[in-house]
Amino acid sequence: MIDENKQVNNINQQLGEPIEVKQAMKSDSPDEINSQESGSEVTEQMTAHNVPQEPELIEENGVAAAETTQVDTAALANLTQQLELVKTQLEDRSNQYMRIAADFENYRKRTSKEKEDMETQMKRNTIMELLPVVDNFERARAHLKPQTEGEMTIHKSYQGVYKQLVDCLKRLGVSPMRPEGQEFDPNLHEAVMREPTNEHPEGTVLEELVRGYFLGDRILRHAMVKVAAPQEDTPIQQEDELNQENT
Repeated sequence: MIDENKQVNNINQQLGEPIEVKQAMKSDSPDEINSQESGSEVTEQMTAHNVPQEPELIEENGVAAAETTQVDTAALANLTQQLELVKTQLEDRSNQYMRIAADFENYRKRTSKEKEDMETQMKRNTIMELLPVVDNFERARAHLKPQTEGEMTIHKSYQGVYKQLVDCLKRLGVSPMRPEGQEFDPNLHEAVMREPTNEHPEGTVLEELVRGYFLGDRILRHAMVKVAAPQEDTPIQQEDELNQENT
């Protein structure tokens, strides 16, 4: 290539053409021109990137960022306030629900107790109407002494009815009191007679005159009883004691 350039220069010198013109013509090739133009564009872009921004743009960007931060802070505070409000409402609703549930449970227990008491009272009233019938059966059994076979048949018949009635009362929860020999209890017994005696301590129930009954663990009817009292001294005994003292 160097030899060819030298030959071209020699020929140009011989012809009298200046070398600089040839070189200029060579340099005006399209590739070199494009390369120069692209280089100038890259240089201009680099220059444009390297140019510092104006102070007004920086201030505007800073103000916009500050405003954005303020908006975000306000939105966060608003959301926090709403969250606290929702928490308070939820707590109030929970407390209200618990109070309503407690009131309903108390109402259920109260109505159940009232229903049970009403059923017991109705049962008690019904049984109280039947107890005189039972008393009459017991008096008849105590006083009647069948002599003939026919009387014994009648006696067994009404005793069967009496037993059926007693069994029915037992199924309803009725049980009789057995106070004989026990100490008098005013909560269970009603003293209608007092009998002086030295055989039993004072206040002992000697006899049940009218039978008392329980309905479950409650008193259905108090028992009418005869109670032991201390033996009173007779006038003869008092005279004997005075005579013994004088002697």
